[in-house]
Amino acid sequence: MFHSQMLKAVENRLRRHHLPVALELWNGQSLRLAEQPNVTLKVNNSKALFDLITPSLGKLAKRYVEREIDVVGKMRDIISFGEHLCASDVIVDKKSSRALSWWKHSKPTDRKNISHHYDVSNEFYALWLDQRRVYSCAYFMQADDTLERAQEQKLDHICRKLDLKPEERLLDIGCGWGGLILWAAEHYQVRATGITLSQNQHDYVQEQIQARGLQDRVQVHLMDYRDVLEDEAFDKIASVGMFEHVGRHNLPKYFAKIYRLLKPGGLVMNHGITSSGLDTEGLGSGISDFIEQYVFPGGELVHVSHVIESLSTHGLECWDAECLRPHYARTLWHWVDRLEANAEEAKKLVGEEKYRVWQIYMAGSAHAFDRGWMSLFQILAGKPLENGTMPYPLTRAHVYR
Repeated sequence: MFHSQMLKAVENRLRRHHLPVALELWNGQSLRLAEQPNVTLKVNNSKALFDLITPSLGKLAKRYVEREIDVVGKMRDIISFGEHLCASDVIVDKKSSRALSWWKHSKPTDRKNISHHYDVSNEFYALWLDQRRVYSCAYFMQADDTLERAQEQKLDHICRKLDLKPEERLLDIGCGWGGLILWAAEHYQVRATGITLSQNQHDYVQEQIQARGLQDRVQVHLMDYRDVLEDEAFDKIASVGMFEHVGRHNLPKYFAKIYRLLKPGGLVMNHGITSSGLDTEGLGSGISDFIEQYVFPGGELVHVSHVIESLSTHGLECWDAECLRPHYARTLWHWVDRLEANAEEAKKLVGEEKYRVWQIYMAGSAHAFDRGWMSLFQILAGKPLENGTMPYPLTRAHVYR
């Protein structure tokens, strides 16, 4: 009787939102709300059915990861179905005290959090990343660019914005699998240093340095950005896809450290995900909680205005800010398609649960960028010379040549 009442409540919700879905229950009952539904939702226990009465996106994602629900359909349709089922509008999460906990971004905690996300399996990431294993937003100059081309265009876009010159010293904070430092050394003849907290990434970059014969130009260290020595300043600094791990509380320390590491006249490119609202710290509808538990422990988002305010407070001058929100949506959909195309191999490497975590996380993130719930900015800033000038071209022609 109780199950029938729950099913009726779920049916009323689905009909109210006119969702083209088929519902299949663990006991053989089924419900079809359209002749040709584009999503089939398989509910595997009564607890999951109850959650469909007052659902949240984070709750549904958790049920999917824990195999209490299964879904059949195209991932774009599934994510869109989830949004309409939860009646989500602008999904933002107002600031709370949790963002102010200093211990969330202590060095040991950050190292543990980074390892949780990146030390899954190099082979797993290789299944769906481009050949250079660039795990950040690509740059699509044409709608039909391949992921490989778009990632190379992104690497070059950053190098051009930084106006890299031969023999300059480049620091990449959070270098990932080395895409940027290897590209900059090979194409711009810089002397590049990368740092990462991921042992897997560090070991892979070391192998690539040796294989490419770049020992005299590239080095990588397993190191926290707060521990980089300040005895010899860098001409240019890049931070790509790492900024989300810094934390609101640590922004002053982060930009103060970058200022001290830069030569006068030097440039920094900060490329990172930002929140869509001025007074938010992430995504609502339970999404931030899901990401904290399963994907990015310790991750925090701030609005781009706070980023510019913080770097300015610590002596850096903003020279350029470019929004790449649609580029990240496109990048993520490429990753989802590649992951799903290699589903069986991915599950062999990391198991069913982790496969589902990355599948739903990346598809949900792609949808969030499409909808404007999150954004991404490349912010170029400089450390002025003593007389206040910056040795930077008068126009952006060098970037778009």
